[in-house]
Amino acid sequence: MIPAQSVTGGGVLAIVVTFLLAWLFYAVALHLAATFFLGDVPTQRAATAAFAPALFAMLLQLGQVGGADIPIVVFIVVSFLVALFANHLVYRLRWTSAAMLTLLYFAFAFALGLALFNIYTFL
Repeated sequence: MIPAQSVTGGGVLAIVVTFLLAWLFYAVALHLAATFFLGDVPTQRAATAAFAPALFAMLLQLGQVGGADIPIVVFIVVSFLVALFANHLVYRLRWTSAAMLTLLYFAFAFALGLALFNIYTFL
């Protein structure tokens, strides 16, 4: 029987695939939030803006593997600020509108993540 960890080996391929899946998840959640909040917007903007939060999340997770223990509150606040700055730049919104979009984006990501988690645990 092959151990589960030896399938990916935890190498560069596993990190790249995890990053791409996180980027896709964040882009879908952001596009849903932006469509709900702003109306019809191109999907490329969501893919561009989702790159920064996905990269930030991966860097934090790689740092935690090395032993740095970051409190969840700090992670949420800094993640919000990274997403806020990315949304402000990519969608060219005022800070208040970008903050509302980012809050809505977090809500959509939470709902989508919860749904995917429930599907995963059901299977």
